[in-house]
Amino acid sequence: MSNIDQAGTYLLGDRQVRRLGYGAMQLAGPGVFGPPKDPEAARAVLREAISLGVNHIDTSDFYGPHITNQLIQEALHPYPDDLVIVTKIGARRDAAGAWLLAASAAELRQAVHDNLRNLGLDVLDVVNLRCMFDIHGPAEGSIEEQIAVLAELREEGLIRHIGLSNATMRQVEQARRIAPVACVQNMYNLVHRHDDAMIDALGRDGIPYVPFFPLGGFSPLQSDALSTIASQLDATPMQVAIAWLLQRAPNILLISGTSSVQHVRENVKAASLVLDEAALAALEEMHLAA
Repeated sequence: MSNIDQAGTYLLGDRQVRRLGYGAMQLAGPGVFGPPKDPEAARAVLREAISLGVNHIDTSDFYGPHITNQLIQEALHPYPDDLVIVTKIGARRDAAGAWLLAASAAELRQAVHDNLRNLGLDVLDVVNLRCMFDIHGPAEGSIEEQIAVLAELREEGLIRHIGLSNATMRQVEQARRIAPVACVQNMYNLVHRHDDAMIDALGRDGIPYVPFFPLGGFSPLQSDALSTIASQLDATPMQVAIAWLLQRAPNILLISGTSSVQHVRENVKAASLVLDEAALAALEEMHLAA
C-alpha cells in the first residue's frame, strides 16, 4: 500500500477520491496574483502530485486570475480518468489584486465558462460558491439566488456538483433545500477550529468537509507541542498537522497547497503517520492555548 492509500478515500459528489488532495492556489504569483516566477516548476509540482496518487485538485479561475487553471491544463491535460477537479466561483480580482464580489447571475455564468475554457473541460466536476459576505470568514446572508443559478447550470450539464466555500451552517442548510451539496470548504486547522460542530454534522450526512489553510496558509502553524511531536515521530510539524486532520474525522478531505515538489512528497507521506492518544492530547492543548 502506498503512502497516499493509507489516508483512505471518501465520496466527493459521485466520485471516490483519496483523502489527500492538492490545492493549487500557491502556484500563482505572490498574493495569489499574476504568474509564478517559474511556470515549469509549478507544472512539475502538479505532475508530481498526480504521480504520487493525488486525484483531487482544488483550484479557481480567480487564482492569478486564470493562472492556476491554465497551469493545470498545461501540465495535466488530457486528465487522468480518476482526477476530480474542484473549482470556485463568486469572486473576482481587480487590476491591483483585490478580492471582490462577483455573484450576479451573469458573473456566475461567465465564471463557469471561464473555468471550463481555462481547464480545457466540457463539464466541471464540482463548483463551489465562494460566499463573500465577509472576505475574512463565514458570515450570514442569503445565497438562494446564487445556488439557484448553479442548479440551472447543473441542469444544463455544465457542472456536475455544487459545493460551498466560506459558508455558515445556515447557508449549507439553505443550499441543500435547493440542490444537493457535494462539499463544504472552510478555513480549519489545528488552531482554527470554529467548524468542529459543522464537520460532525456534515459527516452524519456523508458530506465531505474540505479545510482550506489546513497548515495555516501564509502563516504556517507553529508551536512547541507540534515541533516536539514531530521530532518524536521523525516527521515535520506540517506532516503532524496533516495527520491530525486525517484522524479528526473521516469526512475531511485535504487540499494542502505548496509550490514545492519536495513539500508535495512530504505531505503525501503524512498519510502513513499515526498519532497516539498522548500526541492527540498534546495537540488539543495547543488548540486550547491558542
